[in-house]
Amino acid sequence: MTKVFSALCIILLLNACAQIQPQLSADVLITDVDIIDVRTGEIHTKRQVAISGDRIIWVGDKSEHIRTTTHVDGTGQYLMPGLWDMHVHFGGGDQLIEENRNLLPLYIAYGVTAVRDAAADLSESVLVWRAAINNGDLIGPTIFTSGPKLEGKNSIWPGDLEVETETEMNLALDQLQAMAVDFIKITDSALTPELYLKAVREVKKRGLPISGHIPFSLSVTDVSKAGLDGIEHMPYLLKAAARNEAEISLQVSNGELSYWSSLPIIRANFDEQIALNKYRVLAENGTAVFPTLIGSQIIAFIDEDDHKNDPELDLLGSGLKATYDWRVDRANQKAKENPNEIRERKARFAATRDLIPLLDEAGVSIIAGTDTGFLNSYIYPGKALHDELAIYVEAGLSPLRALQSAVLAGPRWLGKEQQYGAVEAGKLADLLLLGNNPLEDINHTRDIRAVISRGQVFDSEQLQEMLDNAKAQAAIP
Repeated sequence: MTKVFSALCIILLLNACAQIQPQLSADVLITDVDIIDVRTGEIHTKRQVAISGDRIIWVGDKSEHIRTTTHVDGTGQYLMPGLWDMHVHFGGGDQLIEENRNLLPLYIAYGVTAVRDAAADLSESVLVWRAAINNGDLIGPTIFTSGPKLEGKNSIWPGDLEVETETEMNLALDQLQAMAVDFIKITDSALTPELYLKAVREVKKRGLPISGHIPFSLSVTDVSKAGLDGIEHMPYLLKAAARNEAEISLQVSNGELSYWSSLPIIRANFDEQIALNKYRVLAENGTAVFPTLIGSQIIAFIDEDDHKNDPELDLLGSGLKATYDWRVDRANQKAKENPNEIRERKARFAATRDLIPLLDEAGVSIIAGTDTGFLNSYIYPGKALHDELAIYVEAGLSPLRALQSAVLAGPRWLGKEQQYGAVEAGKLADLLLLGNNPLEDINHTRDIRAVISRGQVFDSEQLQEMLDNAKAQAAIP
């Protein structure tokens, strides 16, 4: 009996010791919150999350062993990783540097904790902001940037690195690597298809991700096989689905068709099986797609909503708002010249939107981005990402798949999966606290109760203060 009693005591003592957790000190403790695992769609209820500095240090059931300076009551709320907008722009020239800088808190106010700057003409400022945010000296989303993008001579875009030979291309890539850019952006307004493909292959040798627009003479499968990691925008994916893609490409290259005049022909020759076959090539090669559909939707329906009364306009400086005019003016002029243009652009938007489930079926990584920034009319920083996700769900994605495009796909594309994408110990503390479950309704991503950026908590009052400050700054003449 004595031996049995002793053994029982030892077992009880070991069990008790196993349940004793070492005391932890944390800067922030979130209690009784339901955690959304965006990888699986599972919800872990009544969890406690401890944050120290910019890292999550513990997630568990009970938190009596946690000493903290800031307590966040998560009762009845949902915690998930912060959202990423993987296609934004900062630009408009030196006179708009301050207006662009003032946009940074807006992303945080809308729950966007990281952005991918896809090139414009303020690269030096963006690099300064990237460092300041990383050092905690500036409030804004974590910035991943391409720096100036790679283009041909006499490009239509401001701020490019223009190259005409392979030697110039290599020197430009040397310059970008010296700037410590996070990826390379390449476009096609003046770059020859031959040099474009050489640049893609060279960037892959150097070990950097690369994304871009595509010369119309090339197919998505051409650039995917060359190593392009990401396709910016959807028209290229629509062209790939045409039965006569090669013929259309040749006609555009020869000047027989323009980009715009080719689009109705492309839609008329759409073939779903051809689309799936080509998209599977992208999936096999790891080529992702950044749809940026919100801007297309805005312009497609500009006749129904001119956005002149959008409250978000009050958050933008006058200089940035003025850059919106060119796109709207172009759309109105095209409609004036062609009475069918309004119907055509709506059909064009619907056709590209409806490719989203086909890309998903083929296994292509869909990465949420908005194209927000100067020139791109009424695509508002932060808010636009929620609009973009709603389009994906309207197109046929589940809310979970839409969330994955804005939480998991970006870190994976940039090779940052170890740091982001989940609410678990060791990950960076970029988090979004919501009042309702976005897995039930994607619009619940807008029901933001708090944002945690690099471990710093911004409650609803502070988030509103960011919006109020932006409005006040925008009102200054």
